[in-house]
Amino acid sequence: MISKPSSFSTTLLGELQDALRNGNVARRVETLRRVTDLFVLSASYYSDDQIAIFDDVFHYLIQRIETSAKALLANRLAPISKAPPQLMYTLAFDDLIEVAAPVLSMSDRLDDDALVESAREKSQEHLLAISKRKVLSGAVTDILVERGNDEVVGSTVDNPGAQFSEQGFDRLLSRADGNDGLAARVGLRKSVPRHVYLKLIARASASVRARLEAANPQMASDVSSAVSEVARRASTDTDAISEETTQAQNLVRSLHNDGRLNESQIAAFANAGRFDETIAAIAALTNMPISSVESMMTEAGSEGLLVLAKVIGLSWPTLRTVMAMRDKLAGYEPVADLDEYQENYDMLRASTAQQVLRFHRMRQTTEQAEPAA
Repeated sequence: MISKPSSFSTTLLGELQDALRNGNVARRVETLRRVTDLFVLSASYYSDDQIAIFDDVFHYLIQRIETSAKALLANRLAPISKAPPQLMYTLAFDDLIEVAAPVLSMSDRLDDDALVESAREKSQEHLLAISKRKVLSGAVTDILVERGNDEVVGSTVDNPGAQFSEQGFDRLLSRADGNDGLAARVGLRKSVPRHVYLKLIARASASVRARLEAANPQMASDVSSAVSEVARRASTDTDAISEETTQAQNLVRSLHNDGRLNESQIAAFANAGRFDETIAAIAALTNMPISSVESMMTEAGSEGLLVLAKVIGLSWPTLRTVMAMRDKLAGYEPVADLDEYQENYDMLRASTAQQVLRFHRMRQTTEQAEPAA
């Protein structure tokens, strides 16, 4: 009935066959313990074919045994990199958390697809177990942040091996609104991108900023500069805007009124790293508010910048210069595939870009009207 790997003793094989045919629960549990001992002892030496045999045997033995026995099996096999893969999957999707947790948190046999499936379907306790794995991809953390409760999200953020996609960071920022504890935990992550950090500071309370400074005094200057930058960018009050920014906007306004504001001038601003002048120039040529242009330019994926550039009619070299300036000042990772980005820019119709821009104007008008209403 069972193909015999070299490590199976004749006696154990006989006991196993007897337990599978007519053994009671106690007999199955004892046989399971002995098979587990045998597997753990020489796991690293078994071939894939032999592991497949163990996989079948374990599946037979775990039928009609009590939870404590399955939980013990999960705890013993989960840390083993060559554990039977189908068994690990079965245990990971057990509804009882004491069985599933060790496998979800430790087993290398679970790939991202399995983890995402579990995170979509199972309980918060299952999600919490997943959040404690040594490494978590952005695909997995996306689901944890979306479905998880505060404990799950906090555990995921605290995990140094967790990676977050741009979408994941956006969800984290939304969940951190009004949650000082989570906001501080996000801010203290070493890998948080600068543009996410700026958004976090913009929304954070004074107590969160104080906690960030207290937890790491070396970050005090970063928090202070971020607060100043966010305050300047968020303000619509001319008196609150820095003198440097006001001068930049006045210069651009003068150039525009004289008909001297064009692509070459934008390229010159960008080459010189003059962010305020570049933003103001693009805003003037697109007839958009400066705050809206800045928001579109700094959004994830650079699609907003692509639309603005197409409306103005910027050449690819100028657009690339503006992108390089923005990425350097904001601390963004450069676009991975410039050729593909250029191809997308060339394919974008000016009429389509104008429609997108009209949508942005309409949305801004609606947002401004809502508070008054």
